[in-house]
Amino acid sequence: MSDRLSILQINDSHGYLDLHDEYFWKNGKQTYREVGGYARITSYFNEVRDENSDAVIVLDNGDTIHGTYPVVKSEGEVLIPILNRMGFDAWTAHWDFAYGPDHLVKFAEKLNYPLLAINCYYEDSEELVFDPYKIVKRDGVKMGLIGIANTIVDKTMPDRFSEGIYLTLGNEELPKYIEELRVENNVDLIVVLSHLGYPQEVKLAKQVDGIDVLVSGHTHNRLYEPSEVNDTIIIQSGCHGSFIGRLDLDVDQGKIRGYNHELVEIDESVTPDREVQKMVNEVLEPHEDMLGEVVGETKLGLARDKVMETRMDNLLLKALIDASGAEMAFSNGWRYGSPVPPGKITVRDLWNIIPTNPPVSVCEITGRELWNMMEENLGNTFARDPYNQMGGYVKRCYGVNVYFKIENADGLRIQEFFVGDERLDKDKTYKASFVTTQGIPARYGKNRKDLNINAIKALKGYISKNSPVKPEIEGTIIPI
Repeated sequence: MSDRLSILQINDSHGYLDLHDEYFWKNGKQTYREVGGYARITSYFNEVRDENSDAVIVLDNGDTIHGTYPVVKSEGEVLIPILNRMGFDAWTAHWDFAYGPDHLVKFAEKLNYPLLAINCYYEDSEELVFDPYKIVKRDGVKMGLIGIANTIVDKTMPDRFSEGIYLTLGNEELPKYIEELRVENNVDLIVVLSHLGYPQEVKLAKQVDGIDVLVSGHTHNRLYEPSEVNDTIIIQSGCHGSFIGRLDLDVDQGKIRGYNHELVEIDESVTPDREVQKMVNEVLEPHEDMLGEVVGETKLGLARDKVMETRMDNLLLKALIDASGAEMAFSNGWRYGSPVPPGKITVRDLWNIIPTNPPVSVCEITGRELWNMMEENLGNTFARDPYNQMGGYVKRCYGVNVYFKIENADGLRIQEFFVGDERLDKDKTYKASFVTTQGIPARYGKNRKDLNINAIKALKGYISKNSPVKPEIEGTIIPI
């Protein structure tokens, strides 16, 4: 007789506590509706547990304690009682390092489930920062849960994310832990909880034998059907807590004999858990007047929905140029940020667009540096080897036009580069504005300085002067 197990997954929730707008596609057009919220997610978890309480595993792929105003303001602390009530079995991390590794270690200790990462080490001792795995038993089936944190934390993220630590891909460590769990601990199934990103995880599953299920994160993929790679079932479930991945496994004598998968939309038809909703309301209520302030309107929907260029980021970049007087602007290719449908723009929307509210910065940068910076970013985004991909989407830019060949080798993708209406002069120095070192890394440009204005104030000022805004897609980055 086979056992029926259910794995529930949330990934890249980015601190979205309550109902929020999400984009969908219908008849080739983008539409919006409200979904998500921890209270509704908790209700769904409990609904599945009610079917068979001893046969459910609940996993969080990370990007959990960062992304919205109340969560960032408290450095994630407001989430602790909520997360502990939801009943997770394990999680791993990426943006969760934003407040520093020491903070994340202390934060994780306050949760009633472990943060797992086989690839995060202290620099001074070479010891693991977090536990590599957890063994759980459900309905007679013994499983090893192995965590892999995002490897780019110490490579492309701001320096504070990785003070005193370093991260590997985890691909070299993983076989050792699989063997340890199989041979020494006699587990039946191996479940990998990873935040490397879907392309990287597909390669990992091809490369490493013995993974039964790989629960994927980072790249915000909505997988309506699992992928099967080297006898590994891979799922990923969107972002912002808008969806939950449900994978039901039929297990017989320690082997998966069949499975069923559903990408569950957490819409308004799901009744919120009353206790969790009360906790959420208590977190949100002190900020509602401020976050609910209307700052203007948009004629177009704003979303981070495309790899090359988005309306949401064009709005931000226009605000940076307006605030700085620079001729161009750059920001990171962030994936997170709940969309803003056509209509009113609130202060909450601005904090969702750029929750760190960094200062608007400027620098002098040569044409040669601009070319090299964009080549580097295109290489990180479109590297042939998934293990070399380090995104985010393509770096967001405004005031320039870049035409490139995706298929070309690293360093050789750009074909044409314009600043305004003129071809880039590699020997000329330009004035650029940016936010964070992910916009313009510290190794590029000179005379870098932070202006006496932060991103939220710049956005408010630009929108108030130009409402209703209509940030079109203008072809700043064009594959040819």
